[in-house]
Amino acid sequence: MFGSEQAYLNSVTVSIMDQQVNSVDNIKTSQCFSTHIDELLSLTVYKGASDLHITVPSPPILRIEGKLIAQQDLAPITPEDVKSLFEQITTAEQRATFQRELELDFSYSIPGLARFRVSALQQRGTMSLAFRLVPIKAPSIDELGLPQVCKELIRKPRGLILITGSAGSGKSTTLAAMINYLNETESRNVITIEDPIEFLFHNNKCVILQRELGDDTKLFYTALVHALRHDPDVIVVGEMRDLATISTAMTAAETGHLVLGTMHTIDTSQAVDRVIDIFPAGQQQQIRLQFSQVIEAVLSQVLLPRIGGGRIAAFEIMLASPGIRRLIRDGMIYEIPNNLEHGASEGKQSMDQALANLVKRNMVTREDATMRSNNPVKLDELLK
Repeated sequence: MFGSEQAYLNSVTVSIMDQQVNSVDNIKTSQCFSTHIDELLSLTVYKGASDLHITVPSPPILRIEGKLIAQQDLAPITPEDVKSLFEQITTAEQRATFQRELELDFSYSIPGLARFRVSALQQRGTMSLAFRLVPIKAPSIDELGLPQVCKELIRKPRGLILITGSAGSGKSTTLAAMINYLNETESRNVITIEDPIEFLFHNNKCVILQRELGDDTKLFYTALVHALRHDPDVIVVGEMRDLATISTAMTAAETGHLVLGTMHTIDTSQAVDRVIDIFPAGQQQQIRLQFSQVIEAVLSQVLLPRIGGGRIAAFEIMLASPGIRRLIRDGMIYEIPNNLEHGASEGKQSMDQALANLVKRNMVTREDATMRSNNPVKLDELLK
């Protein structure tokens, strides 16, 4: 969770915690889980955690500022406890889906408190639940300290923008902040396809339609195809993970739409490779050409512990300059990192440059930056 998200959640918690405090106190002293899941989730917000893990046979575990902390004052979770908590927050259809597929992603809300992204899966014969806290209000670009280029990118009339990073690196939060800025500054028709819906948007200057996998549509690809028939200006794809979705997204960008999507890659070069390599070998030269024409930017991010508390994101920024487009077209992806290092005047930066900047500004420790670096030797040179 970014530091400003934590501050926002703290303010929300203060305003409603009087209504929740009795439940939280009961949870702290209870040695069973006959109470409602809302009490555990209220405790999650109360303690400033980003995640709650329910796994047999451990007690509930909270992730606070990136660290997993078992709640030792609570009883260990039993299989019956997990089943009870799961049934409290799911429909009969969702439970049937879990029984069939042994995994399920969905969202859950506590009115006036927060929303949670929920992941259920089977492990060693029992169910495990993970809750990711999603603030009710979409954050702003400035609150999160995102690169100012995000404001320029989201206002582009067409093209493809990718936000990449590992799971839990804040990709969805970055996307939400960019959509929030667009909603305040431009009049656009925006369609999002999410799994599940996290931040809820209310129409301001934009018309924003949010579709959730499972409830509103079955596949990213089919939702994307039908979105193109709904007069969109901007399409947001929660995750670009298969050939059909990536191909359709590039076609949409090519035909005059702005398309934003996320990918699980560790840097911008790997994102470019992932897009091209997912296609059959015989098509890849054509895809390099098409991708070089539609791509506008790739932002790759990591989250680090912030000195003084909270977390902060570092960004590698690849903007589609003529040089970058040529490297993609000619298959010289290995030259992209060097281009980023020498492209500061164009707004580009490598991850090591971003990490070094945070260390020099005394926002993260050198040790944490080194752990997130793909090239610690280069980072050391920059810090010298």
